[in-house]
Amino acid sequence: MIAVNAKKLLTFAGIALVLFFVIAQPGQAAGLVGNIIGFLRDSAESVITFVSNVFS
Repeated sequence: MIAVNAKKLLTFAGIALVLFFVIAQPGQAAGLVGNIIGFLRDSAESVITFVSNVFS
């Protein structure tokens, strides 16, 4: 029961921190999200290239 409450508390604290960051510094938050999306896109392209080279 305590673990469930701690998990909920940490979840709410994380959401509050993200909301605070977005409200306090929206430009930097948008830049961070853009960087994360760019990293994920580059990673996916690298995996696709690797798999293509393995099977060709």
